[in-house]
Amino acid sequence: MSWGIALFEYLLQVPANRLGYETLSLAQLKILQEIITLAVFAPFAVFYMQQPIKLDYLWSGLCLAGAAYFMFRS
Repeated sequence: MSWGIALFEYLLQVPANRLGYETLSLAQLKILQEIITLAVFAPFAVFYMQQPIKLDYLWSGLCLAGAAYFMFRS
């Protein structure tokens, strides 16, 4: 199951990085990669692995949203 989720994440990231590198910087692509990773992993951890949602997840998500804001504002 975990390999299937990693494959799904990989299938989203690699084409996006190849196509995105023409228009986005390397740093912007890295921030997007981390956001995709969190978006795939968080539902997996909550629904499949039965992990409780913690307030720390909200803070880390907000930090990534802030990083995306600062990376893409210019």
